[in-house]
Amino acid sequence: MKNTAFPRHANERDLSARERSILQAIVQNFILDATPVGSRNLSKFLQEELHLSPATLRNAMADLEEMGFIAQPHTSSGRVPTDKGYRYYVDLLMNIEHLPKPEIASIHQNIMAAKHHDAALKDVSKILGSLSRYLSVVRMPQIAHATIAKIELFLLASHRLLVVLTLNSDIVRTLSLEASFELESAQCEELARALNERLAGKSLDFIRANLQNLVNDAEFDNHALIRLFVDSADSLLSDHIVPGGAVHIAGAQHLFDHPEFESPSSVRSIIELIESEEIIVHLLENSAAQEGAVSIAIGSEMDSSLMGEYSLLTTKYRYAPANAVGTIGLIGPKRMNYSRLIAIMHYVASALSQNEG
Repeated sequence: MKNTAFPRHANERDLSARERSILQAIVQNFILDATPVGSRNLSKFLQEELHLSPATLRNAMADLEEMGFIAQPHTSSGRVPTDKGYRYYVDLLMNIEHLPKPEIASIHQNIMAAKHHDAALKDVSKILGSLSRYLSVVRMPQIAHATIAKIELFLLASHRLLVVLTLNSDIVRTLSLEASFELESAQCEELARALNERLAGKSLDFIRANLQNLVNDAEFDNHALIRLFVDSADSLLSDHIVPGGAVHIAGAQHLFDHPEFESPSSVRSIIELIESEEIIVHLLENSAAQEGAVSIAIGSEMDSSLMGEYSLLTTKYRYAPANAVGTIGLIGPKRMNYSRLIAIMHYVASALSQNEG
């Protein structure tokens, strides 16, 4: 995904200060009430900054429309921003909102509390959805390059085995295995030694790709026990911090509060988007977001038929204990309050990244 440089029209030039003010006002007014902006209302809105008649404004709006920054949905209606207009606004005209200190403190408190729950990232996605009133996405940190420090096998019962996997990032995973044959403590210890000889120091992604070959040459007689480990290794070797899926999505109900989603077709588009987790993962993977920055992709910039009427905001967070990076995102109509949402995402990511020691 990239922030598309929209093609310039043949007669396009850099916008004047007045045109920038008019475009900014059109975007801000449309964000507020989702109503096409007419010259008369725009004149009132700008009267303190620009003393322009509706006729002068109409001429300026016609120029902006010709250059592709705004459009007129119907002949008798006002103008609305285009993808190009939104892009110009977020890149050059927008000021990031400063959240009140009590709101910042509340965000921090809620995120830090969520981090103590087993379903921490699921809770974070709900918090972000509630704060933004849009569809929120939290992608778990990826630790594919983490290496195995140690594998331990503990005999729990004659047919039950506990596997404890410790990664170099101080992440410990456990898996209980049920065997159809009787287990012996000496064999479990022997297998643990064989696994550590072959797997310790190697990365999760390498082991997933080569596990069978790595254990095939083990000088170990109990092939059934090796097979039990290999057949159950997927969850242990997952490159997600915790089990339960790569992405947590929340806040879909909030989208129905926005006028863009009142029609049956728009409702279907939301449902289709939520059910297409692989598309959301792809969009997050291709996001240009970096830690400490929020990336914005608008409609046609995402090259996705499902995302044509949406904007996607993304930023990174760091899972400090594993030194691994995950992504949070917001999906909503292009008429989003970008200024406020960027501030919210910054504080959510910051709290989520904070190492509590």
